[in-house]
Amino acid sequence: MKAIILKEPGGVDQLELAGLEIPTPAKNEVLVKVYAIGINPVDIKTRKGGALYGSLKEDPPIVLGWDISGVVLAAGSEVKKFREGDAVFGMVNFPGHGKAYAEYVAAPADHLAIKPLNCTHAEAAATTLAALTAWQVLVHQARLQPGQHLLMHAAAGGVGHFAVQIAKHLGAKITGTASAANEGFLKELGVDHFIDYRSSPAYAGLEVDLVFDPIGGDTTFSSLQAIRHGGKLVSIVGGVKEDVLRSAAERDIEAKNYLVQSSGADMEALAGLLEQGQLEPHISKKFSLDNIAEAHQQIETGRTKGKIVLTLDDGRDA
Repeated sequence: MKAIILKEPGGVDQLELAGLEIPTPAKNEVLVKVYAIGINPVDIKTRKGGALYGSLKEDPPIVLGWDISGVVLAAGSEVKKFREGDAVFGMVNFPGHGKAYAEYVAAPADHLAIKPLNCTHAEAAATTLAALTAWQVLVHQARLQPGQHLLMHAAAGGVGHFAVQIAKHLGAKITGTASAANEGFLKELGVDHFIDYRSSPAYAGLEVDLVFDPIGGDTTFSSLQAIRHGGKLVSIVGGVKEDVLRSAAERDIEAKNYLVQSSGADMEALAGLLEQGQLEPHISKKFSLDNIAEAHQQIETGRTKGKIVLTLDDGRDA
C-alpha cells in the first residue's frame, strides 16, 4: 500500500511516499480502506520533532496522522460493532501511533463510529480530532451549560469552528476571536459577539464562564481577565503554566490543560450531530496523498479556516 513515512524530524522534505505492507488487524481492530484523512497542527509539530515524535520514533517507520474515514474490509475476532462494508470514521490511537497517512489503517473498533449517510468521507475525516477536542473540552472537561458564556479563541480554526457549533448546540452564549476577515463566517456559525484579535486584543467588560484556548502563550494569561470569579479556562496547547495557575487561583478560576483522547462513544455523539445537521465541518481545501507537503505548508500558515483534508485518488464521495 502507499503510505507517507517521516524519515527524520524536520521540514516537509522529510515526508516520503513509500510502499508498506497492508496491516493485519488485531482481534479488537478493523482494517479500514481509507478514503479521506484529516490534517491537524499536531501533525506538523510532530513532523518537526515536537509533540508526539518522542514516542513515535520508538515504533518505526513513523506514519503520521490520526484522522480517517473509509470502509471496513475486515474485522478482528472480537469485533462485534462493525462488519465488512461499513463506512466508518474516527481518530485512531491518539495520542499513540495512528498511522493514518496510508491507504489502509488497522484501527481499534472502539475508536470509530459509523459515518452518517448525509456526509462525505472528506467531511467525516474533517470531523475527528478537532471536533473531538471541542466536544471533550466543552462537554466533559468544562461541562458547559445552557446560558453560560464561552470565549473561544481562534474561533474560525479547526477546533474553534467546531467548538462554536457545539457550544451553540449546548445553548451557550459565544464570544469568538479571529481576524476581521472571518467575522461573517463566525456570525453564520453562531458567534454572538466577535473580537478582532488584531485590533481589539483586550477583553474589557467580558465576564465569561469559560475560556477555550487553542493558542497558548500570552493569550492564555491575558484571557484570565475575561473570566468571572469561579469560571474556567481550558488550554489544549499547554498554555496553563505556573504563572497562569497562580493568577487563576487568586480569582478562584479553574485552569487546566487538556489533550484529546480517542473515543468511539464521543465519535458516535459527533456522528449524531452531523446526521441532525447540528454540526458541519468547513473544509477550506483538499489535497491528494501525493501533495502532503502542500497540505502541511497550508496548516503551517496558521491562517487555515476550518479544516484541511487529504482525499485518496479512488476515494468515493470524498
